[in-house]
Amino acid sequence: MFIINTTYLDKDFHLVKGDLQIENGRITACGPHLPRNDGDTAIDAADYTIVPGFVDVHIHGCDGADTCDGTPEALEKMARFLLAHGVTSFCPTTMTVDRPTIEKALLAAKSVHESPIEDGAKVAGVNMEGPFISAARKGAQREDDIVAPDFQMFRELFDLSGGLVKLVDVAPEQPGGEDFVKRAKELCRVSIAHTTADYNTAKESFDWGITHATHLFNAMNGLHHRDPGVVGAVFDDERVRAEIICDGQHIHPAVLKTAFRLMGDRLLIISDSMRANGMPEGTAYDLGGQMVTVSGGKAVLEDGTIAGSVSNLHQEVKNLVSWGVPLETAVKSASLIPALQIGLDKEIGSIEPGKYADLVILDKDLEISAVWISHGEETQCAVKKA
Repeated sequence: MFIINTTYLDKDFHLVKGDLQIENGRITACGPHLPRNDGDTAIDAADYTIVPGFVDVHIHGCDGADTCDGTPEALEKMARFLLAHGVTSFCPTTMTVDRPTIEKALLAAKSVHESPIEDGAKVAGVNMEGPFISAARKGAQREDDIVAPDFQMFRELFDLSGGLVKLVDVAPEQPGGEDFVKRAKELCRVSIAHTTADYNTAKESFDWGITHATHLFNAMNGLHHRDPGVVGAVFDDERVRAEIICDGQHIHPAVLKTAFRLMGDRLLIISDSMRANGMPEGTAYDLGGQMVTVSGGKAVLEDGTIAGSVSNLHQEVKNLVSWGVPLETAVKSASLIPALQIGLDKEIGSIEPGKYADLVILDKDLEISAVWISHGEETQCAVKKA
């Protein structure tokens, strides 16, 4: 199959004109005027721009379902909703909840990962946001379920998932933090999160092996010119990439633009969305055992604490472009950079030969016209809006 006469983001994330060839679920060639045989299927996409499928590595829920529901059905519902919004791979993200709930969530993710649905995004891994965090920076996490960093507990959960956990959060200043980071980094990527760490402690934790920061600016000490905090430590250390929520609620657009200028390819967009995403406002929704209401696109707990988002990566890419971030940069931070962070950049995240044909077709207004996804050797247009 060929997609011809289109504009696409190449492997270096430059907009170029040309064709794409897809065989057995993979992109096999990219470039201008690719040779075709009589009878080859050719789809003319002259008026569209093709970008890689988005990869959301931090998402709790959407469409009324949540990772911590702990059922394959909940994850399949999420997967269908996400694919309709251009997300072709995602990491269901757990909360700070009791251990049996985490275990159920991991087993459900393992099941859907091994038996994906054709009309949904792929479960690429699991993100464990908690329970190894600081109560002082718990945000929308349940304090009663917080646990001191415990590598043995994590190892058991990791093994239960079949090695599917790609990210685990920790507040490194907590007792046992150093030992946890040094051992957990051998299993997956370790992220600084929900932490009271100062600049020096954060920098030291990077030496231990932390290479990821969860939702930069949120649930951590911010940047002050005499006290740089975790944000300053992340800015200052090339070893660390950081998630960032670009819904316009969590971070002011001016700060987002500054972060992109400073960090560039070290930023990855996340949604951090919860089950209210895609649901009516004005109703209370559960998030990790706490009730959340949504008004004006902002999700909050009863005490006003911001509680995840009701956004998605496609909307956040459009937000960034509207705020002056180049399309190429915005898309890369929603595709290749997250794929790098979970170790799947050889398979997904960019448009180049050898990678899965996970593609989002955008019109001139950056609205989604179609989404193509590959499951094994099969590629299908799972979402078609125009």
